[in-house]
Amino acid sequence: MKVQNDIENNLRTLGHNESKVVLSFREQGRDVVTSSDVISLLQSRDTARKVIHNLLRKGWFARLKAGRYLLLPPEYGPENFGENNPLALASAIVDPSYVGWWSAASFHGFTTQKPMTLTVATLRQMPNRTVEGSAVHFVKVVPRKFFGFKTYDTYGRKATISTPSKTLLDCVDRPELAGGPAEVARITHGASSVVSPEELADTAFQMKSTAALQRLGFLADLVGWKWQPGIRQRVRDAIPPSTRSTFGRSTRKPDDIGYVNAWGVIVHASESDLLVDVPVTQKDSA
Repeated sequence: MKVQNDIENNLRTLGHNESKVVLSFREQGRDVVTSSDVISLLQSRDTARKVIHNLLRKGWFARLKAGRYLLLPPEYGPENFGENNPLALASAIVDPSYVGWWSAASFHGFTTQKPMTLTVATLRQMPNRTVEGSAVHFVKVVPRKFFGFKTYDTYGRKATISTPSKTLLDCVDRPELAGGPAEVARITHGASSVVSPEELADTAFQMKSTAALQRLGFLADLVGWKWQPGIRQRVRDAIPPSTRSTFGRSTRKPDDIGYVNAWGVIVHASESDLLVDVPVTQKDSA
């Protein structure tokens, strides 16, 4: 009898008001629902509070943050397994936002690494949180860098993720959010067969970050990026001659690459360290 009761308790059965909420928002094509939405639909704060509690318990809602929920559709089946798609959960917590940096690089196949924490770009400061067992780290970015993302189908759910070209530029711009310098070199190599140089250059110019341009140019040369005629020079011409930036550790060691005149970047890392996970390629700096 106890086993039977456990099975019944785990089923996603719905009462009248619970059905009204699920079917109404499902009909509207809504993935994210707020407490205010439910209150407005049911015309009762107390009833809405009870319904939300039941939908969370039965596995129809996944809590994103206080007052914001992800609707888990009927396609999830009759049993309460919860949401197991961290990309969908992370990108739905706050609007607007997008999954970026190392998490996006992994999604696009630029690296085989699977970061334990999902990194999400936002326009306002947000506290880090754990949602359905997934750690989410929020990064506030300036408006001029908040672009280059779209909605992707991720294992049956929709998630907002940076595009391949923006993912690479974000990683180059903030290596500490992408596993560090060596991992960014691997990501750059992984992106080279997917991202077109023209699109990458346009994205880089839109970011308006000289340091990102310098690091991109250096890393592209390092991993053997096949620049098309004129693209490399176009990127180089956008860097003011007197501008200097750094890439790598905060301090220099004897075997570090040092100053790279072609890009005006000071590299605090050795070539062997940066290329440790990058396949040997024919360098092309034409």
